Amino acid sequence: MKKIILISASLLFTGYASAQKYSSKTGKVTFEASVPLFEDVYAQDDNNLVVFNSDTGEIASVSAVKNFHFKTKLMEEHFNESYAETAKYPKTTFKGKIISFDKTKLTASPQKYTIQGSLNFHGVDKAIASTATVYAKDGKIYMQGNFIARPADYKVTIPKMVTKKIAESINVEYNYILIKQ
Repeated sequence: MKKIILISASLLFTGYASAQKYSSKTGKVTFEASVPLFEDVYAQDDNNLVVFNSDTGEIASVSAVKNFHFKTKLMEEHFNESYAETAKYPKTTFKGKIISFDKTKLTASPQKYTIQGSLNFHGVDKAIASTATVYAKDGKIYMQGNFIARPADYKVTIPKMVTKKIAESINVEYNYILIKQ
């Protein structure tokens, strides 16, 4: 599995070698698909690999889908086997760009940016846009934001008996501390 992630990461990040690059191997990504009156559907991955080119605003990330951990092992098992089908689709990737990013204007004061790109999950590529807060402090770039994803958009089938227990729109949040390479 680690070989797949490393190979995928190297393919995603080609072209970043000569640029001013920042990265993290411990990016945090969470998703929540909870609905009122039912058990929380929440998972977190603390090992999201992220590379950011501060010269161009390009950003890419990759996660092993099995890195998303739930409060209950049974929910995690169902997610990996039935919904995400991690044996068939072991990773999720994002490639995009921070619109109008100018590294010379980056300060310790958080600024709002729009990130546009393509998210691949469950073998499906889908264009997404996200609002992110970005700032620099102590030589690091801090980035956090969120977007909405719908299982149906990624051909994830939710069994009829649990459709009322899982939200149709899933809130995905990310939080990165990027270090200069």
